[in-house]
Amino acid sequence: MDKHVDILIVGAGISGIGLAAHLSKHCPQRTFEIIERRESFGGTWDLFKYPGIRSDSDMSTFGFNFKPWTQDSILADGASIKNYLSEVIAEYQLKSKIHFQHRVLSANYDSQTQKWSVVIENAQGKKQTWIANFVLGCTGYYNYDQGFQPDFPNQSAFKGTFIHPQHWPENFDYSGKKVVIIGSGATAITLVPAMVKGGAAHVTMLQRSPTYIASIPSVDFIYNNMRKVLPEELAYKLTRARNIGMQRGVYALAQKQPKLLRKFLLKSIEMQLKGKVDMKHFSPSYNPWDQRLCVVPDGDLFKVLREGQASVETDQIEAFTEQGIQLKSGKHLDADVIVSATGLQIQILGGVKATIDHQPLDTSKHMLYQGVMVSDVPNMAMIIGYINASWTLKVDIAADYICRLINHMDQQGYTEVIAEGDPSELMEDTVMGSLTSGYIARAANVMPKQGKHAPWRVSNNYLKDRKDLKQASFADPVLKFRKAVSESARKPKLVS
Repeated sequence: MDKHVDILIVGAGISGIGLAAHLSKHCPQRTFEIIERRESFGGTWDLFKYPGIRSDSDMSTFGFNFKPWTQDSILADGASIKNYLSEVIAEYQLKSKIHFQHRVLSANYDSQTQKWSVVIENAQGKKQTWIANFVLGCTGYYNYDQGFQPDFPNQSAFKGTFIHPQHWPENFDYSGKKVVIIGSGATAITLVPAMVKGGAAHVTMLQRSPTYIASIPSVDFIYNNMRKVLPEELAYKLTRARNIGMQRGVYALAQKQPKLLRKFLLKSIEMQLKGKVDMKHFSPSYNPWDQRLCVVPDGDLFKVLREGQASVETDQIEAFTEQGIQLKSGKHLDADVIVSATGLQIQILGGVKATIDHQPLDTSKHMLYQGVMVSDVPNMAMIIGYINASWTLKVDIAADYICRLINHMDQQGYTEVIAEGDPSELMEDTVMGSLTSGYIARAANVMPKQGKHAPWRVSNNYLKDRKDLKQASFADPVLKFRKAVSESARKPKLVS
């Protein structure tokens, strides 16, 4: 039996919940439903359970613009972020709108009816067809079922426990065990001090190449002091503006004077290591922000390294052995537990097979209009957060734009909108930008592509995007609007 919905949001993570809150505020005339394939909300913050899981962006910008983050922590653990999202769900009465354990199997847009036909498998394993006017993709950009897993030589020989952080065993006891973590990104640098604190005998971070890491305070004392004398909302806005400015400032410095920023970052690390660890392990061959800059609270990573509770090796894997990992340098790392913090498997739209009039949609051959709407795809938008700033900054401004677009269509009586793409604009680079990280490179055959010029160029610049999306005119000739086609007009006419 078909279920008719107005706006269908796919995904109840931070993007889907944020978008739903914006729709509640700005489009009260519209109804929406949220489908979530998992048993709970939160997306990333429900999936990942590894020790120390936390944000790698400050919470004044990772929180929504409409709901202040009231804790004093600059970075927040996964449970705190999920609790924050639960408060948003309660405040905007979203609970009844979320349908858990509902998996999208396929989605087809019918140009004649101007509707999406979405085939869903529900919690009972039965197929349903939901008919929607709009489909809004809020599924992030990675595969929740499987992380990226390289094929390590002789991996099956290892007799200990092998784990990918995306599938951390419940109540896993690693106390007293020797741990090797493969990787040097945000997950690895979070795991090292967390597993030391959790009782591991020793933790070794094995990296192929170093990563830029900055130490930041765990508590925002300035924000705390402002909250004592200013209204909560004002203190939050001022702190948010300050941190947005700092994010953009650091990124701009990386583009204009990379050597200066590199010198500053490495000097900071050197001071924290106090000569106890060779700086070769923290001196990348690339410039700052060619790959994502990682952060650690209160220098916790450097503390466990200089105290000898953890160590770092920069080397390549020759092969796994029964007792650990043989390195190409000839050194052997003994391990009871090996954690493969090797990143994400890129996926768009949650892996949904979408079609338009039953013709397959290959997102890698399309662009994003204003960073929000997929070119040549009717009545669809998606939210992909920033790679060089807090994900949620993009959620807020993209959601505002989507709300403005829907309200414009309602005012004009339009039922369909298409951002008509220009093939000459299509570039090889993806909307993920110019970062050289492995997961970015793996996105090429999945992610929408960059355009040469606006409105097809994704800038990954929050301040520019905020201005552009707020001022964007719907009179743009790229946007093609249509009104509802009457039933009689769709019926074939008999010719006498």
